[in-house]
Amino acid sequence: MRKAAAAALALLVVALAAACGSTKKSSSPSGTTSGSSCAKGSLTLVSPGKLTIGTDNPAFPPWYGGAPGHGWKVSDPYSGKGYESAVAYALAKQLGFAHGDVTWKYTPFDNAFAPGKKAFDFDINQVSFTPDRAKVVDFSDSYYDVAQSVVVNDGTAIAKVTTVAGLKPYELGAQLGTTSYQLIQSQIKPSKKPSVFPSNAGAVQALKNKQIDGLVVDLPTAFYVTAVQVPHSKVLGQFPAQPGGEHFGLVFQKGNSLVTCVNKALGTLRSNGTLKQLDDKWLAKATGAPILK
Repeated sequence: MRKAAAAALALLVVALAAACGSTKKSSSPSGTTSGSSCAKGSLTLVSPGKLTIGTDNPAFPPWYGGAPGHGWKVSDPYSGKGYESAVAYALAKQLGFAHGDVTWKYTPFDNAFAPGKKAFDFDINQVSFTPDRAKVVDFSDSYYDVAQSVVVNDGTAIAKVTTVAGLKPYELGAQLGTTSYQLIQSQIKPSKKPSVFPSNAGAVQALKNKQIDGLVVDLPTAFYVTAVQVPHSKVLGQFPAQPGGEHFGLVFQKGNSLVTCVNKALGTLRSNGTLKQLDDKWLAKATGAPILK
């Protein structure tokens, strides 16, 4: 039939092809991602039948919640509480996994986006997309659009600053390898060499001990620092949004076919309002910081 020259027959073939190519309803469980290629049994996983998710330890609020457990300090990713834990389980459900089919894998922050084979299906740990990182790992679409901010001890000289330029004379700190540290170097360009720390916990402790004047972190984390970790501290302000916007993405081993299915699931969670609901529930307090001009 493909070789038939008659125009009418050709049109019939096209029509039949279009009909055969129409999307069928998914046979996967209710609420899961549609499409046979994204059916649970078709996914290529680190452990068959299990969804293995990476994150750092300690896992901190507001990204993770609940009491420490399963070997995790501060918060337990298995709890389903906190924005990232809740998003992870919502994605798992879309992909057809029950709560008990999800396994969490301790993954240091820098290891998540380092080159090489991964022990997780995806990592969710406030990792911002950058072109350099995307050369060695794959990223999902955004699950959270982020603003950077600076936290200071109240009553100190830096606490009176209202502009980005006003931060230049001060010693600032951030976790090594983060976009927070990159922002210090590229936007603030302080006169004093910024301090870097292997973990955000170390950077927070330095602020608490007044070893640094200001700590640069994402805005939701900043509000947790001021509310829980560093008494008499405040969010000095947030930095103006950059063209294209900074966002957090799930991290995958380079070439992982799971990215497509996870992006479909994220699209569903965005369109049905789930991401907004989880943002309102877990990150609603992380608003209201003035913008540093």
